[in-house]
Amino acid sequence: MKMKTPISRHHLSIENSARVLEVGGGHNPHKRSNVVVDKFIDVNYHRSGDIKVHKHQKFLAADGENLPFSENEFDYVICNQVLEHVENPEKFLVEQMRVARAGYIEVPSLVGEYLFPKESHKWLILEIENKLVLMDKELVGFKPSHDLGDVFLHYLPTKSLGYKIMQYTHGNIETIRYEWSEEIEFLVNPTEEKYRRYFTQTWDVETASKFFPKRTLASELWEASKAFAFVLLNVFKSRVLKVA
Repeated sequence: MKMKTPISRHHLSIENSARVLEVGGGHNPHKRSNVVVDKFIDVNYHRSGDIKVHKHQKFLAADGENLPFSENEFDYVICNQVLEHVENPEKFLVEQMRVARAGYIEVPSLVGEYLFPKESHKWLILEIENKLVLMDKELVGFKPSHDLGDVFLHYLPTKSLGYKIMQYTHGNIETIRYEWSEEIEFLVNPTEEKYRRYFTQTWDVETASKFFPKRTLASELWEASKAFAFVLLNVFKSRVLKVA
C-alpha cells in the first residue's frame, strides 16, 4: 500500500541498515542504493547520459521484468523515472514487490508528460485513489505538439524561486512520487470510465481539484512557508556547503 508522497527522492523512509536495490539507475543513481541494475547498458535512448555507478555500489546488467534476485533479498527498491519506459509494467511491478518489502517509484505525471514528452515513454501514468494507473499512449491517442522540457525541467527550476516553491507545494503536478510498503496498487489500461476519462477528456476545474485539492488560506501559507524554507536550505547546502 502507499505510505506517502515524499517531498523528493532524497527524502525516503530507508533505515540505515537497509539493503537497497535500484532498478534503472541510469546516469543518476541514488546514492543510498547498494546494488544498481540497468537493462540497456550500451545505448542512451532511455536516459539522458551514460550509465553512472558510485564507488560503493555494485552494478549488474539485468532486466527489471526478470530480476536475478531471490524473494525479499532487499529491504527497499528504488525505481526513478523507469516505469514509463517498460514493455510489461505488470510484470515489472510484481518483480519490485517480489525482491523487496518496500520501495519508491517516481514517474512523470500526465501533466508532466504533456509538458516534456519523450519518445521513449510508452505509458501515461496518474495516481488515482492511491493506485498507479497506467495507460498505453497509443491506446488513448496521445499526440504531444511541443516538448517544453528545457523550460520546465531546466530553466524555471534554476531561475525561479516561485516555481520551485510551487513544485513542493503541489506534489505530483509534474512527477508522481509514490513510496509503498508490502504492495504496490496499480491498474494497467483500465476499461472503467472512472479512470479512462482522466486520460481522454479535457480537464476542468473539478478534475483539477481532485488531484490538487483546494486548501484554506492558512494551510496554503503554511505549505508555502515550508517549501520556501526547504528551497533556501537546499540552496545553502549546494552553494555554501557544496553538498550535491
